[in-house]
Amino acid sequence: MKNVLRNFNLYRSFECAARNQSYSKAASELCISQAAVSQQMRQLEEEIGSKLFLRKNKQMLLTQKGKTLFEATKQAFAILHKSINEIKEEGIAGSLTISSTQAFASLWLMPKLNKFSMQYPDIEIRVMSSPGFDDIKQQHIDLAIRFGLNVQENTDPSLTCEYFGEDPVYPVCSSQLAQTQNFNAPIDLLNTWLVSLESPSPYDWPSWFENTGTKEYKKHQHWTKVNSTDVALSAVLNGHGFTLAVRYLCIQQLLNGQLVIPVNIPHPNAVKRYLVFDADSARIARIKVFTEWLKQEMGSESLT
Repeated sequence: MKNVLRNFNLYRSFECAARNQSYSKAASELCISQAAVSQQMRQLEEEIGSKLFLRKNKQMLLTQKGKTLFEATKQAFAILHKSINEIKEEGIAGSLTISSTQAFASLWLMPKLNKFSMQYPDIEIRVMSSPGFDDIKQQHIDLAIRFGLNVQENTDPSLTCEYFGEDPVYPVCSSQLAQTQNFNAPIDLLNTWLVSLESPSPYDWPSWFENTGTKEYKKHQHWTKVNSTDVALSAVLNGHGFTLAVRYLCIQQLLNGQLVIPVNIPHPNAVKRYLVFDADSARIARIKVFTEWLKQEMGSESLT
């Protein structure tokens, strides 16, 4: 047994290669060369006397014995990781790195951050904005606040992906624009500019118009495309037509009358909200404090 386990690093490389089904991806994660990973796997196979991988096109597939070893190494590293984090577990005081979309960070989180800091002055918040699904572990992110319909399927299964509600998406415009024209039905929105995102999303104008039975949108000529909802709302707040926006991003502007919803028909797709984090993180106490505050804040917001 001592001889088999004398090079523990081989098993770390094996777990990584087996999880990624690729020597090149394992090499990138481990910050070594692909040749080094390949050599380590040959060495491990020689030491245990069994073939662990079979090459199929660009993938490295596990043999039956490879699958057995993979399950064992996954469990072993999970136990080791959890134990180390328990030893290192930090208290509430300290830093917390949060990732979310640019729109959520600028329109919802930053305006409320002082309120959180007043309650928890010992927690230093670092905010990162990203439109995609960041690699939490590789980028040292403690908490990702994610939105959409495909968050769970795009989240690493080793992470906690906690659903915490959803919000409707509405067509919004400035109160000044609403006073200049009668916007009573979906077709009336075609009398002005429509602001949309460059990248296709489940919350697009075609889906909204199709859901309302308004086919005339296909001939509409006045479109403005932007790369983020906060930019779209900035344009609309200054009178530039309508955009589709999830309620939590513009609730303050709706409450103070800057924005209005003349045609009160929600998009067929609501925005689902998720908290993504490592449940075994050494900063789990800090994460829990922030997520509880976040859920309470978002849950208390209402247009009534």
